[in-house]
Amino acid sequence: MVSSVAVVAGLGNGSGTGAAAARLFAKEGYTVALVSRGSESLNTLANSINASGGNADTFPVKAYDAEEVAAAFTAIEARFPSSEYAITVAIFNAGHGVWKPFLQVTPEDVRESSKVNIEASFAFARAAILAFQKNQPSPATGAKGTLIFTGATASLRGNVLTSAFASGKFALRALSQSLAKEFGKEDIHVAHAIIDGGIATNNERGNRNTPPSGPVENPKPASLLSPESIATSYLYLVNQDRSSWTWELDLRPAHEKW
Repeated sequence: MVSSVAVVAGLGNGSGTGAAAARLFAKEGYTVALVSRGSESLNTLANSINASGGNADTFPVKAYDAEEVAAAFTAIEARFPSSEYAITVAIFNAGHGVWKPFLQVTPEDVRESSKVNIEASFAFARAAILAFQKNQPSPATGAKGTLIFTGATASLRGNVLTSAFASGKFALRALSQSLAKEFGKEDIHVAHAIIDGGIATNNERGNRNTPPSGPVENPKPASLLSPESIATSYLYLVNQDRSSWTWELDLRPAHEKW
């Protein structure tokens, strides 16, 4: 009997969606591999999960690019060998946001957005799918693994300050849809979650790694998404059986204007 591993990439300062998913999946019995920049917040999250009776290990990256992501997966598979573990869940929650008028967007902004939202997501998906292909289908769900991408309002529509950000998120959504169609026949579940609204975190826009933090109380539960609620939806996706898989989930607070 092997233990299931959930790989979560994109953890910010420990107060957002990625960290909430890591805590929830650890509580559900998964061994959690944490992939993120910012070693201080990464270690804080891992220590918190382990102190609560979970099993988490850290795999820091210098940047979200293809080489770093591939190296992280190599380290994860070395730490959790297939004789004892199976990677069955992979959550790509990393992102790079640029909120500027179009004429102020620089070539570096475009490169960085493409590196994180496109190149890193391709590398993450490739490594996850190769890991899933080694698995036997789950007796409970029929899935060999579930790959989840975190999207945003900008995955569906652009706005006055989101030309670079939306371009990357559109690409991420297209990747997830393509993979869902290609690998569903191999019993690999690929899902995309549109997070259509603000999230209750301690993260500051453009500075997602400091200071280290944990869960925060949602001050406006009718108008801000709770990271813990998003994580519960991710677990729901993982637990779906293959007769009725969701590709795209759209989450928004009750009072969001849409």
